[in-house]
Amino acid sequence: MAILLAIVTRRVLLSLGIGILLAALLIQQFSPVSSFSHVADKVFSLFWSDGALNEWNVNILLFLLLLGCIISMLSRAGATHAFAEWAQKHIKSRRQAKAMTGLLVFVFFIDDYFHSLSVGTICRPVTDRFAISRAKLAYLLDSTAAPICVLMPVSSWGAYIIALIGGILAGYGLTGQSPLAAFMTMGAMNFYAIFTLLMVILVIRGKWDLGPMKRHEARALQGELFDQGKGAPPGVHDHEVSGGRVSDLLLAIGGLTLVTVAGLLWTGAQALSEAKQAFSLLGALENTNVGRSLVAGGVAGLLICGVALVRERTSAKDWGHTLKVGLKGMLPAIYILLFAWTIAGLISELQTGKYLASLVQQNLPIYLLPAILFVLAGIMAFATGTSWGTFGVMLPIAADMTMAIDAQMLLPGMAAVMAGAVFGDHCSPISDTTILSSTGASCHHIDHVMTQLPYALSMAVVSIAGFLALGITASLLAGFVASAVAFVLVLGFWSLAARSKGTEPRTV
Repeated sequence: MAILLAIVTRRVLLSLGIGILLAALLIQQFSPVSSFSHVADKVFSLFWSDGALNEWNVNILLFLLLLGCIISMLSRAGATHAFAEWAQKHIKSRRQAKAMTGLLVFVFFIDDYFHSLSVGTICRPVTDRFAISRAKLAYLLDSTAAPICVLMPVSSWGAYIIALIGGILAGYGLTGQSPLAAFMTMGAMNFYAIFTLLMVILVIRGKWDLGPMKRHEARALQGELFDQGKGAPPGVHDHEVSGGRVSDLLLAIGGLTLVTVAGLLWTGAQALSEAKQAFSLLGALENTNVGRSLVAGGVAGLLICGVALVRERTSAKDWGHTLKVGLKGMLPAIYILLFAWTIAGLISELQTGKYLASLVQQNLPIYLLPAILFVLAGIMAFATGTSWGTFGVMLPIAADMTMAIDAQMLLPGMAAVMAGAVFGDHCSPISDTTILSSTGASCHHIDHVMTQLPYALSMAVVSIAGFLALGITASLLAGFVASAVAFVLVLGFWSLAARSKGTEPRTV
């Protein structure tokens, strides 16, 4: 109901609110008083649970507020304007601006939240200058963040999945292959992530504006970077000040990045030390505290921006206005995130994921198993708005199903879950990663969801073809070939659709 209403009404908070009330009524047997009390308890638990501060949620919200202040301070110091001027001299085309956005994922791949917000902050002035729509920027952020993070072992995603795989392999006594080796093998089978990144490359080249994205890009070329009829999107908006320094932006983002990465390694090392385990990079990332690290990085970036404002002799009144603009700009995103977290918790209580898995756990033809697990994980991630939650629920279920039918399908089955979880997360309007990508791009959230949907669904078709071939032949090569053929056919379909409307996409 929440997802359908969000798509139909394009009013995210109203849709999520109705979904929250419906979920609570289902859980509490349609008792209004009990349902209201249950929702209140759920909201309270977002900040305080099990007798202690809910550190993860609070730290993510703090980081958003810190980032809002950093963006506003950089704008006030003139650093954003200076960087845009520098980029206009050195980046000569829309294609180069998009390429810069796409390539920065290899700098910020350590975490998807970190990537979406930081790269959005850096690239938005540049993409604005070259009339690239905010929807296109949000797509580039979202469609590089999760696919790279899910393929990289040295990332918060990779460490989490490797830990899950290690427990699964140990549970079945499969000691002949290390969890890291299994993760890398599964990464090669993650057709969705691989072909989504290939699609991003084509989009950067400038030829493939699918579905609603074409309309947004056409408006951007006419000066309308986002749908102005819906008001200002989440993100910080203020008049840029000229005369700043590019070095201020580079130092602020560099300090934020270095302190965040150092925090990830430090908190992970502390956790290993408390568990009396030897330090290792993967071990540190597996046990790290992402929230604390992001807040530490945000504070570092804020202090560097503060130095820039002091140098510019900013008045107390301007300081107050700048910080107010930064905090206020992030509030719409925070509201959506709080609502999404609430409904995700209620959906977890309804055990949606386990129910979906139980529907297909028996009497399955073995060759269909990877494709079905991909679809099932996609539906679960779409409905719950969390790829990490889908990994946690679906990877053990996939292992149970494959080991009961054919142990050789263990890694393909779990790879299909990884791929499906990212696909569902890309499609879901209640996904926190999707919310933060639209926030980083300062794009209306539903516009991002609707413009990314054709790309995600297209790559899902490509992935299903690959997983069917993988299930039938048990050959990774056959799966890749099938996906590649499907990829070409999908692109052919979109080209024919564009020609039939007389709007064949141009290379820009």
